[in-house]
Amino acid sequence: MANLKGGTRPPWVGLGAAVWLQIGSGNGFNFPLYSHSLKSVLGFSQHQLTMLGVANDIGENVGLLPGYFCNKFPPWAVLLIGALACFSGYGVLYLAVSRTVELPYWLLWLALCIATNSSAWLSTAILVTNMRNFPLSRGTVAGILKGYAGLSAAVFTEIYSVLLRHSSSKLLAFLSIGIPLLCITLMYFVRACTPASGEDASEHGHFLFIQAASIVLGLYLLTTTILDDVLSLTPPISFSFIVIMILLLMAPLAIPVKMTLFRSRTNKLETSNQSATSSGCSINENVDEKTEPLLTRISSATHVASFCESDGPSEIDLLLAEGEGAVKKKRRPKRGEDFKFFEALVKADFWLLFLVYFVGVGTGVTVLNNLAEIGIAQGVHDTTILLSLFSFGNFAGRLGGGVVSEHFVRSKTMPRTVWMTWTQVAMIAIYLLFASAFDGTLFVATALLGICYGVQLSIMVPTVSELFGLKHFGIFYNFMSLGNPIGAFFLSGLLAGYVYDNEAAKQHGLSLQGLMLLNSSVSCLGPNCFRLTFLVLAGVCGFGVILSIILTIRIKPVYQMLYSGGSFRLPNSSSH
Repeated sequence: MANLKGGTRPPWVGLGAAVWLQIGSGNGFNFPLYSHSLKSVLGFSQHQLTMLGVANDIGENVGLLPGYFCNKFPPWAVLLIGALACFSGYGVLYLAVSRTVELPYWLLWLALCIATNSSAWLSTAILVTNMRNFPLSRGTVAGILKGYAGLSAAVFTEIYSVLLRHSSSKLLAFLSIGIPLLCITLMYFVRACTPASGEDASEHGHFLFIQAASIVLGLYLLTTTILDDVLSLTPPISFSFIVIMILLLMAPLAIPVKMTLFRSRTNKLETSNQSATSSGCSINENVDEKTEPLLTRISSATHVASFCESDGPSEIDLLLAEGEGAVKKKRRPKRGEDFKFFEALVKADFWLLFLVYFVGVGTGVTVLNNLAEIGIAQGVHDTTILLSLFSFGNFAGRLGGGVVSEHFVRSKTMPRTVWMTWTQVAMIAIYLLFASAFDGTLFVATALLGICYGVQLSIMVPTVSELFGLKHFGIFYNFMSLGNPIGAFFLSGLLAGYVYDNEAAKQHGLSLQGLMLLNSSVSCLGPNCFRLTFLVLAGVCGFGVILSIILTIRIKPVYQMLYSGGSFRLPNSSSH
């Protein structure tokens, strides 16, 4: 049994530290910043570079092992493994890009997979620990942490352009040393704490402060990125941007500082929580003392009498043991209770949620992976703004999805998957807008798609914990995350790639086989390059909407049970 840290401040200290670690867990977003060096310095072909991108996605999203470890080891141990993976993986890439040693391609592929797998270790430890520390506000916590993860790409881009002077080798050295040092420094503060026994009036204000700070940080990063791209800024101004960014990242730590400076109210809250906990324990003990004697020999004899004619001796012995309290009868958990992994695998709701999430993130990541080619095909050669719009929309969707779903689930007992349904309806319209290729719609469609994509992520996390419990949440979360690389493989690698190459071959008067044999970078121009892809993505989202409606109807009673009183109620755990 893990030791729980008591008090009201440690969970907030852990959340403030988790914000920094969540930024570090977004190291997989940096692949576009150094991929050109892998191609030019090491002489890789476009196909080899694409396969390295697959390694990046696989490492970032395959996290079943971290999910399992979260139930066996404390958070600091999981974070330490992530730090070691980051150090070893990015260290090997640095040695290759800096031409320190000559390494084979397969080793670099494996090193990149290990390096980005650190993201799974860090994010799993952070999410699992903080959602257990704030079980009554899990949607808000998931939205905050996923929102900061969405900003990590902008944070690393700022560091890459200002501090590292656009040097890929320096970036890889920074990732191999900086992130492990960050983990070692902060891993002590991310720890399991005693959750509050009831609603805290100040907790809502604290969450609002962190959400506001993250919004300010997102707007600040978007503004400074545009300014740095448009204007020629002097080094002192650029370095001042970094200092302000660090101060904004430290904003969540203001909450435990405030709780330390104003200890009188905090002490009262801690005292009331402790007294509530102790009284709750005494009540449970009294209840147990009253309920246990109900299982008497009389009830055992009655059950035996009704079964003695048809049941064998082994079943009679088991019934006697159950009646006398020696054996506890096992039952399958109900939705809302703690499930084991294989118990959840046989549930229709589990696979419905996986398919709905797969549709949302799979179609979204297809556009994200091909965003540069989509922009060039429609006449936008500088795709930096497109990437910035998608990233900021992604952040807004992650943060807003958690906040909005938390409000409506408490006030209306509305299942969170309603918002997955509506955003996928919106994604149908967005993909049709992409396919139409009207002038001026590309930027709007990109920003809207980023929002819808972020909502899928922030809704999936708390929904999994509410349906199948927090005990094995790490495994469930990482299994659901497999929808991202699977979607990227089928919808991006197979569908979008084939459609693009086929249209490029037509434009250059070649057959598709001839284009493959040519093995050169041939660009495709015009809306037809991705039109069929967008139409297929719209159809896939239509299928996802149907599944999401079915899932929402099925889990509506679960949310009525969990939030019927206007706040989250922890269900009774099953005996298994």
